[in-house]
Amino acid sequence: MTRRNTPRVALIGFGEAGQAIASGLRESGIEQIAAWDILFPDSAGANLKTAGEKFGVRLASSAADVARDADLIISAVTAASSLDAARSVAPHIDGNPYYLDINSVSPGRKIATAALLTGIARYVDVAVVAPIHPARHKTPLLIAGPHAKAVAPLLEEMEMTLKIVSGDIGKAAAIKMIRSVMIKGIEALTLECFLAASRADLLEEVTASLKNNYPSLDWTEIAGYNIERMANHGERRAAEMEESAVTLRELGLEPLMVESTVKRQREMGALGKRDSVQSTLNDDHAAMLKAVGAAADTKKKS
Repeated sequence: MTRRNTPRVALIGFGEAGQAIASGLRESGIEQIAAWDILFPDSAGANLKTAGEKFGVRLASSAADVARDADLIISAVTAASSLDAARSVAPHIDGNPYYLDINSVSPGRKIATAALLTGIARYVDVAVVAPIHPARHKTPLLIAGPHAKAVAPLLEEMEMTLKIVSGDIGKAAAIKMIRSVMIKGIEALTLECFLAASRADLLEEVTASLKNNYPSLDWTEIAGYNIERMANHGERRAAEMEESAVTLRELGLEPLMVESTVKRQREMGALGKRDSVQSTLNDDHAAMLKAVGAAADTKKKS
């Protein structure tokens, strides 16, 4: 009987993505998983640590502790922190582990991070191209870079779903960042369009009119889904879109639409934290829109 390879996995960042990956890997039989998050020492990290204990993840005491003896390091931090996260663990890495950078950042940031880890770890550019739930560690990934082919069998054995992108580091990131121009942009346009329709008391009429151009799409379902995603993840999506703007500039394009998407996503992310909005996210899109509109009006008055 062939013995299954069960690597020692280290997670840098233990937010939604890190927790989803950790819980999925544990259920798939990966026993040695450690996690570190810069919030662990603070009261704000209490919920993260509780989640780690629930999933059977070892809570590391520092960046040095999490990196030590790891076979596979997965970086899942906020977009703005990806390079700093690599810097925090670089002096403590040994054994030349794989370093999976799944952060939603520009190709240039991925290239800079890979350069930082040259000779220290085998860097892999990874792009997550679907919501992390419900598939968790099985969420489709794009991987790129000189170590992509070598790490692929190990990841597949860990039940991860992936596709190798030909080309250098940054290619997977570029697909993710350019794709996000459309995905997150449509979310922002959906909110703006349907909120205007709600305020004009024309929600049903506008929804029906959209069917004339896109008869195969259920705009009621799309509106509800996109508003919920923005309400719960708008601030993180805004940070990702800032990286999309960087990507477009790296390609010589002015990110006019992207910069507006950043503003709308960030605004909705803030409004989405309000209890009055959160309480409607399991209701229909009409109820969501009324709550969002009321919250926006309250914000203007304050």
